[in-house]
Amino acid sequence: MTTSPVATKRYRAKRDAILAAAAEAINEASAKGMTFADVARRVGLNTTSVTYYFKRKEDLAAAAFDHTLGWLQATLDESLTEPTPQARVARFLAIHFERQRRIEAGEERPTAVLADLRAMDDPFKARLLAGWRDVFRKTRTLWGPDSDRAHKDLNSARAHVLLENSFWLTVWLDRYEPDQYDRVEARLMDVFAHGLAAPGQHWSPAPLALAPASEEPGRDAFLRAATRLINELGYRGASVQRIASELNVTKGSFYHHLDAKDDLVTACYRRSFDTIGEAQRAADRAGGSHWQRLSSAIALLVDAQFAEQGPLLRTTALSGLPLGVRQAMVDRSNRIARRFAGTISDGIAEGSVRAVDPLIAAQALMALQNAAFDMRNWAATMERDRAVRLYASTVMTGLFDDRVL
Repeated sequence: MTTSPVATKRYRAKRDAILAAAAEAINEASAKGMTFADVARRVGLNTTSVTYYFKRKEDLAAAAFDHTLGWLQATLDESLTEPTPQARVARFLAIHFERQRRIEAGEERPTAVLADLRAMDDPFKARLLAGWRDVFRKTRTLWGPDSDRAHKDLNSARAHVLLENSFWLTVWLDRYEPDQYDRVEARLMDVFAHGLAAPGQHWSPAPLALAPASEEPGRDAFLRAATRLINELGYRGASVQRIASELNVTKGSFYHHLDAKDDLVTACYRRSFDTIGEAQRAADRAGGSHWQRLSSAIALLVDAQFAEQGPLLRTTALSGLPLGVRQAMVDRSNRIARRFAGTISDGIAEGSVRAVDPLIAAQALMALQNAAFDMRNWAATMERDRAVRLYASTVMTGLFDDRVL
């Protein structure tokens, strides 16, 4: 007995609706926090109906992530039809903005963010991470074939920052009306194309140091270990037991430092935001042009992300947090971005920074320093100063300036 085309079409439509609902649930509650009951509610089905399409929750989460990876592959294939690196990046960005426009208009539904890939269990984890590496390598080809190791290193940094900015869009783009998306896209692409440096400015950050942690040593070590694990495994993947094991302490010791896991993530965010604020203040105290201050702060923060002992908490940990706590963290992030925007504005006024949109450029910087943690293995293959310079160049001097080599 064969299945009729109508039945097949109906099956696919229902399956697609379940995947879209799962993506929304993952984006709100993380892959581990997603439930069949929530997904079923979003599509007007009962839980049994969902299990007809996906037997286990892990199957559904993996399918949602596969869908995102497939969309990224298709986006890259379309972008790679353009003749030059700049045109390819512009096309890649345009597709993302068009998708956000369609989502805002209710014509399309979001895909699952990829923050929780590492929190998946095998065999899904290995397969999904291999898919992500394929996406990353294809993104690097937007700049053409690597002519040597130096260009491969630089193009790896470019690919990572471009991808992270495309994901970070969903955090801040809702501050603009959809009819302004074209303008926002053009101004973000201007930052990618030409960077922030005014003519004659060069990368020469001041050697700054962060002030010692205000936390008592045991608590600070606990927050650093928790930050590393949450960055790697997401909010739900980094269990209290795993964090305690990382420090070789008991779960009881965890509750000596913090009352609940939500308190842990909040404390990690506060530690990270305090670190960013301290870097900005240290750069201001060092003085110099506002380009110099911006360079010094970014160099210090990227270096902190590359250092094994002191990462900053990635924004991926927002997925799964209660809405009120999540919004408080986004609000603090916005204040940090506005301080970067102020430095950029002052740099424009004095002539050390190009005339860019300060608010949009500041978001590009937030994405850059947020994402640097993921490139720590890449950074370990070279001198730290070189890794920081290459990575920071993606926004500071743009995605197409090879003089950084």
